[in-house]
Amino acid sequence: MKKFLLGVFVGLALAGLLVLGMVLAAVSAGARPPSVRDGSTLVLALRGEIPERPPVRVPIPIIEARRPLTVHQVWDLMRKAAADKRIKAVALFPEDLGAGWGKLQEIRQALVEFRKSGKPLLAYLRSPGAREYYLATAAERIAMSREDLLDVKGLRAEVMFLKGTLDKLGIEFEIEHAGRYKDAGDMFTRSSMRPETREVLDAVLDRLFGDFIQAVADGRSLKADRVRALIDEGPFLAAQARARGLVDELAFEEEFFEWLKERLGQEEVRKLSCRDYVRVPASSLGLEGGARIALVVAEGTIVRGEDGLEEEGVLASRSFGRLLEQIREDDNIRGVILRINSPGGDAIASDEILREARRLAEKKPLVVSMSDSAASGGYFIAMTGSPVVAYPHTFTGSIGVLYGKVNLRGLYDKLGVRKELLTRGRFADLDSDYQPLSAAGREKLREGVEAIYASFLQVVAEGRKRPLEEIRPLAEGRVWLGAQARENGLIDELGGLDRAIELVKEKAGIAAGERIRLVVYPRRRSLFDYLFRGAEETAVFGELRRWLHGLDPRPLLRGGYLSLPPYLVEVR
Repeated sequence: MKKFLLGVFVGLALAGLLVLGMVLAAVSAGARPPSVRDGSTLVLALRGEIPERPPVRVPIPIIEARRPLTVHQVWDLMRKAAADKRIKAVALFPEDLGAGWGKLQEIRQALVEFRKSGKPLLAYLRSPGAREYYLATAAERIAMSREDLLDVKGLRAEVMFLKGTLDKLGIEFEIEHAGRYKDAGDMFTRSSMRPETREVLDAVLDRLFGDFIQAVADGRSLKADRVRALIDEGPFLAAQARARGLVDELAFEEEFFEWLKERLGQEEVRKLSCRDYVRVPASSLGLEGGARIALVVAEGTIVRGEDGLEEEGVLASRSFGRLLEQIREDDNIRGVILRINSPGGDAIASDEILREARRLAEKKPLVVSMSDSAASGGYFIAMTGSPVVAYPHTFTGSIGVLYGKVNLRGLYDKLGVRKELLTRGRFADLDSDYQPLSAAGREKLREGVEAIYASFLQVVAEGRKRPLEEIRPLAEGRVWLGAQARENGLIDELGGLDRAIELVKEKAGIAAGERIRLVVYPRRRSLFDYLFRGAEETAVFGELRRWLHGLDPRPLLRGGYLSLPPYLVEVR
């Protein structure tokens, strides 16, 4: 009886939450755009991750207010603020940013473009690191608290190795790969970098650090050599940062707005939240209208299956393929920007997505725009034959394949678990988690790895319209930054959303000055979608993805042929 009553209570509670959510969603959907007072200052508060896809819509204002803005929304905010006569200034508050360097380049360029409007752009820093300071250098003045720390001291790359931990647990990963730089399995099979890994990371750091120095030099009107010497003195106490010309003002936030009030000649600063302003349609400012261009976000680890449009961090081949088919058959869509932010994943799933992307490109003008990462399988799905645009700091390339298998025999022994295998067929136990690969089994897997690698090379050669022999030396699983990929012909142009829009308009025969309407796909998910699709699994794997710097662990745990980047690296 108690269980029955408990079940009834839980059911009623869920039903109540569902009804409440629907009511709030209806209210939210019908809400009018906020009124914007003349002389407003747009407060652009950026914190944590800046995703490509909008997160689940939770129709509760206090929760929605904390949801992150997407890259597209930040870009849209800046172009609206530049054109909106009611907006007199932008106050930038970057804090604890988790975005990669490609997204940061898009946002910084949007800030630079805003300044061309002649309106003031001011930045206020709280416990800033390199990412926050990089964005702030686009502002005309930078302020921070008197007792704060400017934690700018250079960049570092961190690569995690788990072999020691796995050895203690009795877990062994067996990896076969094609391409001498394709060392994704090193995280599980080694305790240190191999020379090839160090070679690539040194090249990546040199480029990132050089570009960072130049951005600071340009933003602060300093010589690059001076900036390089200053960084060797960091981190900086607030007074030291000001004395060296890295910031302009030391003030509390209230004093910062007092200074802004004087700068604008106003009696009060009329603050406008970026989360309110994002609801102001660009069409109301004459910035949007006419032809519809689809901005299709392909974000997350590539997996086979149906889920993926609802789950953050996952790009499932069948559900995403259906979305591409839907867009292909939509006569109202004039062109498509395929926005990729993916480290790759399952090789077969990547091929399924590429097939649908190519079918879409055959029917509609398509341009590929790369975000933070479009590597391995993420690069594979970009090979539609359409123009490819990336940021100088996009992680891309990594043309290679690997097969991963886990052997849990040692762990089972520690736990007292024993298995007995009965087989029919020479390779029936090939993927058993209770024994290592035999020599014959390893050779069998190598056949598959080499065959899929050859297919990957052919796909790239076709997509880039180049001879196979020109692609082969650029492959080998090596990761390239976007600037390096452009030099090697693996992408077409450097740029972000603005350049992608220009290219797709050219391909679609839309005049350069003609307005368009960007329609973002997949559509933003509702709380209803999220609650009724296995949120427990989503939460578990979400935590693992955060620990693994965005990589979903399921392709590795399932085994099979994978197209993943050669290492998990975070540049700070």
